[in-house]
Order: sequence, then C-alpha cells, then structure tokens
Amino acid sequence: MSDDHTHVQEFFGARAADWDRRFPDDGPAYAAAVAELGLREGGRVLDAGCGTGRALPPLRAAVGSSGVVLGADLTPAMLRAAAGAGRDRDGALLLTDVAALPLRSGTLDAVFAAGLIAHLPDPVENLRELARVVRPGGVLALFHPIGRAALAARQGRTVTPDDLRSEPRLRPLLAGSGWRMTSYTDEDDRFLALAVREG
Repeated sequence: MSDDHTHVQEFFGARAADWDRRFPDDGPAYAAAVAELGLREGGRVLDAGCGTGRALPPLRAAVGSSGVVLGADLTPAMLRAAAGAGRDRDGALLLTDVAALPLRSGTLDAVFAAGLIAHLPDPVENLRELARVVRPGGVLALFHPIGRAALAARQGRTVTPDDLRSEPRLRPLLAGSGWRMTSYTDEDDRFLALAVREG
C-alpha cells in the first residue's frame, strides 16, 4: 500500500464513526447534486470514494430498484459506518482503490465523487481510471457540499491558485483524462463540476 493510501486510511479511519454527526445538514446538497447527473431508471452508477455512503440513498432513488449502485472506498471504517447507517441497502459497498477499480470498461452510466479529487495521488491517471469504467457519453460529478472558499476557511487556510478544483486547473485536468467539463459551480453552499466521458 502506498504512503498516500495509508495517509487517507488513517485520516478517514479516525473520523469515520463521527463523520455523519459532524456534517448533519449535507443531505439536501447531495440529493441536489445527484439530480444534476440526469440518471434514469435502470442506470448504473458508482459513488467513488463513497465514505459513509451519504450519496447512496439519492443515487438509488435516481436509478430505482432495477439500477445498479456501487459505493467504493479505500477506508474500511468508512464502509463499516455506511453499513451501520443502513446505506448498504441502497448500494453494494466495495473496499477498493478508485485508481484500480474491479469493474469492466464502459459498464457505468455515471460516477459521483464527493470530496474525492483532493485525495487522489495521481489525478490524471485516477480520473482516467474513472473514465475507463464509464460508457462514452456517461457523466462524472465532482462534488463537495460547500464551495472551495468555505472549505478552505473551515480548514484554516485560504484558496490558492494551484487548487485542483479551480476551473482553470480542473478543465484541462479533466480533458487530459478522458472527460469534457460541461458545467462548473463554486458557491459558498456547494461545489459541483460536471463532465461527460469523451467517445
């Protein structure tokens, strides 16, 4: 396991049990972001870096009982918290690295990724792996329930120009990994970048 993986597991593992209590009001923001994916009944979607699975219920509602919802995370404690909250009823939980997904190419309609991009050790390659498992024309949502400035303030720092989530950095990053950005929103109450899988 790489040092990056160990750091991620230690950071999130220590916070998993209290994660949902720390951020109790994020549900509506998750539901609104999922709605923008445009999923249909019977769709197939991955929540990449699913954490405690807060996106799984709205993803399940979007694709219905005939759809497939997967939640992948690197941290066992986060997946245990997701199961403890009953969210494993909304999607299958996979203990895996999103940089090496155990999925066939082109099998998904969409990927939802909340707070993931800041934790990717190789963003171009890791986003390319997400593109691999999505069909051409499928959608990626990079989401956070608060915007970049609000998140930086919460963490006691300021937003810097080298932030991967800034539009000037993110657009070419996505383009270089098989995605075309279609919309970008960075407001106090949410961050959402949508991209389409290039053919």
